Amino acid sequence: MNRYTPIAYFCRSSLDDFSMSDGLKLEVSYKQILQMSLPISFAILVPQFNFLINSFFLAQLGPGYMGASGVTGVYYLIFSVIGFGLNNGLQALISRRAGQDRLKEIGDLFMQSVYICIFIAALGIIITYTVAPVIFRTYTDPAIYKPTIDFLSIRIWGLPFLYLYQMRNGLLVGTNQSKLLVYGTLAETIANIVFDYGLIFGNLGMPSLGFNGAAYASIIAEFLGMAVVFLVIGLKGMSKRFGLFESFRFNWQASKTILVQSSPLILQYAISIISWEFFFILISHDGTLALDVSQIMRLMFGFFGIFIWAFAATSNTMVSNIIGQGLPEKVTLVVKKIITLSLGSTLVIFIPLQIYAREILGLFNHNEAFLELAIPVFRVVCVAIIFMSVSTICLNAVTGTGNTKINLMIEVFTIVLYCIYIYNVMEVYDLSIVWGWGSEWVYWLSIFFLSFIYLQSGKWKKGMNF
Repeated sequence: MNRYTPIAYFCRSSLDDFSMSDGLKLEVSYKQILQMSLPISFAILVPQFNFLINSFFLAQLGPGYMGASGVTGVYYLIFSVIGFGLNNGLQALISRRAGQDRLKEIGDLFMQSVYICIFIAALGIIITYTVAPVIFRTYTDPAIYKPTIDFLSIRIWGLPFLYLYQMRNGLLVGTNQSKLLVYGTLAETIANIVFDYGLIFGNLGMPSLGFNGAAYASIIAEFLGMAVVFLVIGLKGMSKRFGLFESFRFNWQASKTILVQSSPLILQYAISIISWEFFFILISHDGTLALDVSQIMRLMFGFFGIFIWAFAATSNTMVSNIIGQGLPEKVTLVVKKIITLSLGSTLVIFIPLQIYAREILGLFNHNEAFLELAIPVFRVVCVAIIFMSVSTICLNAVTGTGNTKINLMIEVFTIVLYCIYIYNVMEVYDLSIVWGWGSEWVYWLSIFFLSFIYLQSGKWKKGMNF
């Protein structure tokens, strides 16, 4: 996908459940598109609301903390998207076994995924304690180095819980039980808000830990989210049905199957998120104010892009379904209809965002210096969101054709352009972060042109039986 993978993950989960449910053939209509995309929008609203609340609390600590959370958040995201990629690969394999009624193999696949994710989590913890300090000491602003490393040394211990939570999600979605995901999501969200409020400020009888309180709150929230999902699965009798714990032996063949299925997704996600971390590191050279503004902009992308990502996921599934029906001539029509809805809904919110930019940004920081810098950046970001509303539909349509190698090529080429632009603007010419955020225009316009050219070429029709 791209740098907003957590959102993409929730979209994909909901759609995979839909496609498994009754084997229904989808229609090329606005009604069908809305029936699919609106529930997905609700599914991804909760975690985005969670991110906004977390940033609101950190903003109360003073200048610099929100920016530091941006750097640490993107670093943690690099490891979390590995879990997303592994999850999606596992999910596809489980879905296939469920369709073939090979239920006991589901348990073996799940157990092997647990071993893999625990190994990756251990590796992530080791890297955070050894390699990360060197990287951040070299490339980040000295003012945020210590709080960043202190935060990450705590935050990274949530990785095993996150991975296990993701694997359980893959099991639920792959076995057509995605409706049960809501319990874990709500538990994690509520816990994160409560413990953020308590541990950051010392409320509710909890110790006041400041910035590091957010790290502890996130770990607790991830653990509780995982525990609730485990509990729900146990109560539903799924462990026994799929033989989840009948064998604890390591099965190299099953593990290899999972890795082969997941590695292209992991690579694509990781490349995208690393470029995002590169962006934040360069932004940090402009000081804490620039970082604070940039962290808010990242949140704006996630929150106001909810409907866009829902339409993007709809594009992926509907294109795949239409091709599966043997109707490739209707692919262009369905993409146009989804773009119309995606672009239309984005334009509806675009004008209010421009009018009330100061009020929206003022919810996070009333400082005049912050607003003076943030408002022009926000306007650049809003235009980028319009570009995204079209580009991501086309990119996900390419995914729907089944040729994921093309997706990876598009992503890599675009990321190279993106990094070249960012480096020259922020380092060589030392321009304002307003120009730095213009990189989103470069990114989404490149995604659009490359995806559009491939879709128009018709070359994807050669791989329709994939």
